[in-house]
Amino acid sequence: MITEVTAGIKVTVETFYQPTHSNPSQSHYVFAYRITILNESGETVRLKRRHWHIVDSDNSRREVEGEGVVGEQPYLGQGETYRYVSGCNLNTELGKMHGTYLMERVSDKKLFYVRIPEFKMVVPSKLN
Repeated sequence: MITEVTAGIKVTVETFYQPTHSNPSQSHYVFAYRITILNESGETVRLKRRHWHIVDSDNSRREVEGEGVVGEQPYLGQGETYRYVSGCNLNTELGKMHGTYLMERVSDKKLFYVRIPEFKMVVPSKLN
């Protein structure tokens, strides 16, 4: 697990290779990732947007940006956790992602960014 804290918001990432959805003979590798967001700040916040940077090991790069996560813009009160699972496909057996969440402090509508730590996606056979 990889963890980073920004402004009292703790983001933890776990990754999982998805062999049943992958097709290595066609350079198609699918990974799932589970994100846990813990609000350790003293404020209620809302996750408004996400922005991802995705890099394959052949150095091809993509960016994904949009509202919320998995169709939601969750609120997190002090001490609350929000968890979701999503996925990413790569053209190579290795890759990495990192990004930001745009959060809003509910009390005064102030926007701020929370870093999503860089994490690697690796086909397990490449670890041997």
